[in-house]
Amino acid sequence: MRKFFKFLLILILIVILVAGGYFAYVFLSYSRLEDNLALTPAGNAEKQSVNKGQIYTVITQNIGFGAYSQDFTFFMDGGKESWGRSEEEVTSNVTEAALTAKGYDPDFVLFQEVDFDSTRSYHIDESKLIMDQFAKYDYTAAVNYHSAFLMYPILKPHGASNSEIMTLSRYDITAGVRRSLPISTGISKLLDLDRCYSKSRVAVAGGKELILYNVHLSAYGGSDEIRTGQMTMLFNDMKAEYEAGNYCVCGGDFNHDFTGTSTQELNPGTGTTDFGWAQPFPADLLPDCITRCTNYAKLEPTCRNCDVPYEEGNFTIIVDGFLVTSNVTCVSVENVNKKFVYSDHNPVRMQFILK
Repeated sequence: MRKFFKFLLILILIVILVAGGYFAYVFLSYSRLEDNLALTPAGNAEKQSVNKGQIYTVITQNIGFGAYSQDFTFFMDGGKESWGRSEEEVTSNVTEAALTAKGYDPDFVLFQEVDFDSTRSYHIDESKLIMDQFAKYDYTAAVNYHSAFLMYPILKPHGASNSEIMTLSRYDITAGVRRSLPISTGISKLLDLDRCYSKSRVAVAGGKELILYNVHLSAYGGSDEIRTGQMTMLFNDMKAEYEAGNYCVCGGDFNHDFTGTSTQELNPGTGTTDFGWAQPFPADLLPDCITRCTNYAKLEPTCRNCDVPYEEGNFTIIVDGFLVTSNVTCVSVENVNKKFVYSDHNPVRMQFILK
């Protein structure tokens, strides 16, 4: 009996040491990228500058790191899976997202959740799959997720992740910068990304610049304070560029109910949702010089919750969209209902004119 308890004690000590060592590794390996990190534009854009008075097309698409087929469920949303199902399926989903965007002959494209060297996406360089379809575009890429090896779920750990937001332009991108957003400083920071937005500059004929903002705001590690801080930083940046005479178009995944009412309108009869990330967009924080592009011809969702496989009638919401400054006219905006075939997000297409 004494030997048994001695063995049991040793076993418990080993478990404690292993668990303690792992948590120490996770915390010690955690770091954030510096703010105001310069981004080096790359690519082969053949056009130099945009013009006032001309219609341009921009697409935003969160590709969900290539994992989210219609029946995919994600463990952090209450589902079961942590990886894409196979290399072939991840490759197919990313390629389909790129081809869908390309099919609109866009001048600009904003992608989010583009993985590279991640366990969950089989270390596929998804930016290369995208650029294979956009050979005559410039692009910038800003890392917004670089996690240690996460051991959960136990049977198939999420692993180490590296992901970025990509901005593509048919016109020369003259400069880019990555801005670090405020995030939680508590333990929940380990569930959040290294949140940021990117700014990519394109020359406007006759002077000034078009500033393309690409955003992916907090979901899992967020709080009211963090959400307000992120929005306020973004809005103040856009306002400063506008006051300098530049034109601002901001698109991406805002992780808020973008219209403020899409939760109720797209899910009638279900009441309010308890999904913590589906908070109403804080329209009261918007400066007078910034507006949301919500002049939809038809209300369509841009995101689904991934606790269960997608079926018509499941919870959906609008979280993706565009903001513009007052010197930009939003001609039209369309949430393209692809029924979440290759991502848990649908693309959004917007046409605009620089005044």
